[in-house]
Formats: sequence, structure tokens, C-alpha cells
Amino acid sequence: MSPTTFGPPFTSAPDAVAALTTDGYTLLDAVDLTSLTGAVRSGLDAWTGTWSDLPPDEYLKDGGRYRHRRHTCFVVDEERIEPAPHRAHWQPVEYNALHGGMQRWFQPIATAVSEQPAWSRLLVGLGRVFNAVRPASRWFVEAHQFRIDTANGIGRPTPEGAHRDGVDFVAVILIGRANVKGGETRVFAADGPHGQRFTMIDPWTTLLLDDERVIHETTPVQPSGDAASAPGTRDTLVLTYRRDGFQDDAA
Repeated sequence: MSPTTFGPPFTSAPDAVAALTTDGYTLLDAVDLTSLTGAVRSGLDAWTGTWSDLPPDEYLKDGGRYRHRRHTCFVVDEERIEPAPHRAHWQPVEYNALHGGMQRWFQPIATAVSEQPAWSRLLVGLGRVFNAVRPASRWFVEAHQFRIDTANGIGRPTPEGAHRDGVDFVAVILIGRANVKGGETRVFAADGPHGQRFTMIDPWTTLLLDDERVIHETTPVQPSGDAASAPGTRDTLVLTYRRDGFQDDAA
């Protein structure tokens, strides 16, 4: 018997701000993502090959070798985007019980991605959406390229479990998945019993989260029946937006 897959509860672009305001999250398909941000689909697709060149994540406390990533920071000031000096990714233990309190230094995202017009349009466009919910003069954005693979059996997109990120808003963008099963996304109200579960399947499916109101996780992925010749992979781009500067262990 095939595992149950819950279809994504998509929201149309004109209703995205209202859904994010009311529910604390909204889910967009590729067409509505490009409509909201002005990023051209061909420009987005031009990046996808760079997910095959992500270094391994050397900080996994569960001893796993299933995660690969790059990380770069930016400042979005209205319609402008500026790269920030390279810095460690840091979260307090209150938000990440597994990896919090660590300075994690990852290699930066390639300039072949971050210097393309689609990158600026994506980050600025999402900033406009978030400004409509909770205005900010500037957004401090951390960008993470992730690849989760099944070379050793199981890959865990969120080894820390259901969590918040300690920011204002989060965008989880599916780049693609191949030869995997599982990877169900779960979103729960931070202060109540209500939740939603679904599986992101198509490239550029985008989940926007109000990090103050919801917690989220993604279940492990396993090799599918098609994975005999190559490991399965699940690739995502995660963007976090924070008003009050980057998270810093000196704060």
C-alpha cells in the first residue's frame, strides 16, 4: 500500500497576505510565487544545478551525513538588497534545542545564484509580502540552501523536530525532490491545537510562515522504489526574515 500523501492547501497570490495574517502561514505554487515577487521562472530554474554543489553539514549532533548546505546573509531595505558580511549561523537553544548555542560556519551561497536578478526580486518581493503583515524598515535575511539525501538510508530535513526559528517570518521553498518518499510538512499553531499537514511536491512550492505564531517541521525522507541507482534527494531554499538584526550569541 502506498503511503498517504496530503495535497498542498494552496492559496492564490491575491489572498496570500490575508491568509498569512489570519492563519500564520500560507502556501503558494510556482505561478503565484512568481506573481507575488516578480521573479521570472526561468531565472529561478537557472539556479537549481547549484544544489548539487553543497558542502556537507559538519555540525549535525545526531552524527548524520545526510544534510548539505550553504548560508549567506543579506539586508533588504525596501527595494534594495545588500549582501551582509559573512557570518556564522547562530540560534539560541530556546528555538533549536539540538543545535542552538553553536556558531555554525557554512560556506556562502555561490555568487552565480545571489547576483542574479531573480534573487533580488525574490528576496525583495517576499519582503513586501511580510511588510504587509508586520512592517519593517529593513529585513535581515538569512538564506540557506539545503540538500537532504538518503545515501545512508534516512534523511532528516528538521532533525531538531517541530520548532520556531526565532525570527519574524520564514519562507521554505521546495527546489525539487527525486527518488524519495516522506518529507511531509507540518505546521502547528504555537499556542493551540490547530495544525495542517501536506507534502510539497512541485518545484517552487513555497510555504510562508509567521514565526511568532506557528511552529513547523518536516518528517524524514526515505529512498523510494526508484532509488536503486542513486540516492534520493530533497532540495530546499529557506529564507528567514528578522526586523531586529541578525541573531547573535552576544545578544
